[in-house]
Amino acid sequence: MAKKVVASLQKGGGKQHTKVIKMVKNPKNGAYSFKEEIVHNDKVADFFNKK
Repeated sequence: MAKKVVASLQKGGGKQHTKVIKMVKNPKNGAYSFKEEIVHNDKVADFFNKK
């Protein structure tokens, strides 16, 4: 599925976007989950810095 999402963005201005994945810890039970998002290349650092 990820390949289709990324491949569809490669048409036109899609090369200016990046798929980012961040591991997030649940404060209630300590389990980890993954948060995926497609962001503009300029906003990658902001994605990882926000909580």
